[in-house]
Amino acid sequence: MDATVLDEKRDPLAIAEDWSAQGRQVAVATVVETWGSAPRPVGSHLVIDAEGNFHGSVSGGCVEGAVVTEALDVIGSGQAKMLEFGVADETAWRVGLSCGGRIKVYVERLG
Repeated sequence: MDATVLDEKRDPLAIAEDWSAQGRQVAVATVVETWGSAPRPVGSHLVIDAEGNFHGSVSGGCVEGAVVTEALDVIGSGQAKMLEFGVADETAWRVGLSCGGRIKVYVERLG
């Protein structure tokens, strides 16, 4: 089996589908663009439920916490958001964006 292929227990989209089927309110965050050095590639997902549980990754560091917070707002409002994160080189490692990378993350509610 290819090590890059995720099984259903680890695939964030399969988990989002499962959580939604359980009646949980769910948002999906997807990396849609990257510039420079970014920790996760385009297409990476983070799924979040209304209780703040999450699975997957869109970046790491402070960015992930910010995405979870924004996802809770998206779940509550139903309004999707496009988020952008970027930092100067000297602070990049602290927030999880190495070498001054920038990312754009789309957050939407399922259902």
